[in-house]
Amino acid sequence: MSKITKIETGKRNKERVNVYIDDEYAFSINMELVYKFGLKVNEEVNKEKLIEISKSENLSKCKESALRTIERSYKTEKEIRDKLLAKEFDIETVDSTINFLIEYGFIDDSKFVSMYIKDRIRTQGRNKIRYSLISKGVNKLLIEDAFITLDRDDEMERAIILCEKKYLNISKREDDNFKIKNKLTRYLLGRGYDYDIAKEVIKEVFIKYKGE
Repeated sequence: MSKITKIETGKRNKERVNVYIDDEYAFSINMELVYKFGLKVNEEVNKEKLIEISKSENLSKCKESALRTIERSYKTEKEIRDKLLAKEFDIETVDSTINFLIEYGFIDDSKFVSMYIKDRIRTQGRNKIRYSLISKGVNKLLIEDAFITLDRDDEMERAIILCEKKYLNISKREDDNFKIKNKLTRYLLGRGYDYDIAKEVIKEVFIKYKGE
């Protein structure tokens, strides 16, 4: 049976150690796993234990990768899952990592939806926000539940601000009201506002600037 002949602390990362088996480098793992598996110099190790250590190390790396991603910006469950799978972690390890992240509150799609809507509602309508969240893998019910709390009047006010700014820009080079309205309609629809809101907003802007 093989024997651990050396355990040395990593030169660059003091939290990792290099393990040598039968005087040859075998693998590097986190220090915590050395204590978890009770690894010691002169200890005999079998294949099953090495496989178990390998799985634990892989899970540790997967968690570290996920946490680094979240540190840069908050993500949905699907976004994290896709990134981990793209790094070729196996599905079982990714599932365990996702469960860990959910359990400790590192990912929460409901919280993500609230934050995302609060950030985007200033410049986007519901349709565009909804589409973006769905593309991020968020459950549609979570999205619609979050939209229930939105005030339509607030949404209208933000749409009016955007429409006024666009109107003032277009009217510098276009004086045909029909063309201006068409351009404003396309602009607001592109921003994700419903046609009814776009129509009402454009009407108010024209009353303010054209008296009609």
